[in-house]
Amino acid sequence: MRLSRRHFTVGMASATLGVGTASWAQSFPNKPLKIVVPFPAGGTTDVVARLVAQRMSESMGQPVTVENRGGAGGAIGADAVAKAAPDGYTLLMHNLTFPMTSVAQTLAGRSPFNVETDLVGVSISVYVPFMWTAHPSVPAKDLRELANLLRTQKLPYNYGSTGPGSAMHVQGEALKKEAGIDMQHVPFRGAAPLKQELLAGRIQVGGDQLSTSLAEIKAGTLKALATTASKRVPELPDVPTVRELGFPNLELEGWNGLFAPARTPRDVLERLQREAAAAVRHPEVVKRLADMGADAVGSNGAAQDEIFKRQMNQFRPIIREMKIES
Repeated sequence: MRLSRRHFTVGMASATLGVGTASWAQSFPNKPLKIVVPFPAGGTTDVVARLVAQRMSESMGQPVTVENRGGAGGAIGADAVAKAAPDGYTLLMHNLTFPMTSVAQTLAGRSPFNVETDLVGVSISVYVPFMWTAHPSVPAKDLRELANLLRTQKLPYNYGSTGPGSAMHVQGEALKKEAGIDMQHVPFRGAAPLKQELLAGRIQVGGDQLSTSLAEIKAGTLKALATTASKRVPELPDVPTVRELGFPNLELEGWNGLFAPARTPRDVLERLQREAAAAVRHPEVVKRLADMGADAVGSNGAAQDEIFKRQMNQFRPIIREMKIES
């Protein structure tokens, strides 16, 4: 699958949306809203959620708070939102990991909710490229050199992810199979603790969205091995794509977006989408996101549901074959 940034501006599907009433929409919101982030504070998803929450609070005239509920690769926080009242007051900010953890949990027969019927996309907030990174001591300049190094020298390397079934977990296992190498998976509860262990050299390889590690890559305290985006990212033009390096099956576009419980009234969802889109398009937010290596999107229509389903279909065979669990 090759998605361009233009894919994020397509309209959102509404098959699972509830039918709202004008009176409900006119009175919404009349109390505080909450955005659940299913990871610890400090990662890209958390930062994006707080930027969106601040602007939505100002424009909607009600407090919009962020609650971090990490664990189980993001499933604990997502489950809380899936089971929340479908009234628009409890939302979920998730990222590209969500399709993979959802597939892994479903195939393992222990998904706490049905992602395709219990949640509905509101808006893709940002596009953020996913990066493979390494500690500077790793003697490889890119992902292909890393694979060659591990294949020939059998080094006891560990790779870290943001949790079982996460994007980096799936990427790591796919690389191991495709390149014929071995690395030990070390899961963490989010991007912030993963980065700290990578910076300390206690794990050699890891990966997450560019915003998590851009400052460290530019400072030389982390090394960028590849981006999974379909094109090189402007912030790091010398870093090749996984396709350029001979691993096209690892290509994956990164995003962060808002979800709501299914059966939330249509008019409420439309109001939330407008507010969320306006939030990320605010000039100050656009600049802050750009500084992080993220592109403001603020999609409408079927964009979020479309990319979610496409990525589920892309990685379902890999997750099933390798028996990856979340």
